Amino acid sequence: MKHFKPAILVMVLLFCGAYVSAQTAEEIIAKHIQSLGGIEQLSKVTSVYTESKIEVMGMEGVGKSWTLNGKGNRQDIDIMGNIITTCFNDKGGWSINPMTGSTTAEDMPEAQYKSGKEQIFVGGLFVNYTEKGYKPELIGNEAVDSLNTVKVKMTSPDGNSTLYYFDPLTGNLIKSISQMDVQGVLSDMEIKYLDYKQTDGYNLPYKMEMYIPSAQFSMTYTVTKVEVNQPVDEKMFEKPI
Repeated sequence: MKHFKPAILVMVLLFCGAYVSAQTAEEIIAKHIQSLGGIEQLSKVTSVYTESKIEVMGMEGVGKSWTLNGKGNRQDIDIMGNIITTCFNDKGGWSINPMTGSTTAEDMPEAQYKSGKEQIFVGGLFVNYTEKGYKPELIGNEAVDSLNTVKVKMTSPDGNSTLYYFDPLTGNLIKSISQMDVQGVLSDMEIKYLDYKQTDGYNLPYKMEMYIPSAQFSMTYTVTKVEVNQPVDEKMFEKPI
């Protein structure tokens, strides 16, 4: 029987490969929604608040993030006493970054807003993506670390596209590659999503690793606290005057 083990292993691997390739982009996205908790559970989530430990370019800080479903997403990062704020709402985006000499709120570049505006929705752009005008395309398989992921390209109504890498078995999002404005130049931004855990039926990554190759910039978020469906004041997403 020992002589048959390699053949059996090959058959199993071929079967798994065929299973992965047989899935459509729509099926992968549906599995991802299910991995987050399912559409019914997500519809019950009105807000998500997180606190995180931040590591950025050798410095440590604390991050706080608020999402009020469909209304806004705000992130405050405290690095050495400097609070960097990035905020998206249903009309536009703004930021305050004292580390670049800016102490007042400034409108974010249009490209940055377009690439991040779906953060105001719990579940991101994948919830009701067809109604939002996004078009999915299955690109194929690609290894991310030791995992053979399925790569899906999502194209927005205005033509911007982002690559998403999913675990074909669990539906978890493993990595994304999008573009962001870096000092007036569009650059790739890679984010890895790790250590998924459930909080009140909502499944989310407790660790994220962000990397911008062109700027040699890296940042790691390690979530330390999550609160679901707590009151959030909508005014906090308004640009300060």
